[in-house]
Amino acid sequence: MSKPAWIRTVAEEDADPALAELYEEVRDPVSGKLDHVLQVHSLHPAGLRAHQDLYSAVMRGTPTLRGAEREMIAVVVSQLNACHY
Repeated sequence: MSKPAWIRTVAEEDADPALAELYEEVRDPVSGKLDHVLQVHSLHPAGLRAHQDLYSAVMRGTPTLRGAEREMIAVVVSQLNACHY
């Protein structure tokens, strides 16, 4: 079995003011947690910004699909790709 990838990240308490502000923007509004899939971009905040912008466009940019339908599609695609995100 292969080992999971290890990616160095900037911890929330070590984030500079600009990254800390971005962390607050992408934090899960319900749980208050910062998802690892987002934190892996911490060494390149522009990448984190691009990831969040893409996610927002995909999840809110199709007016003919309801949010629940978008989430359902995301779950199915994640399952097909054996991704736990």
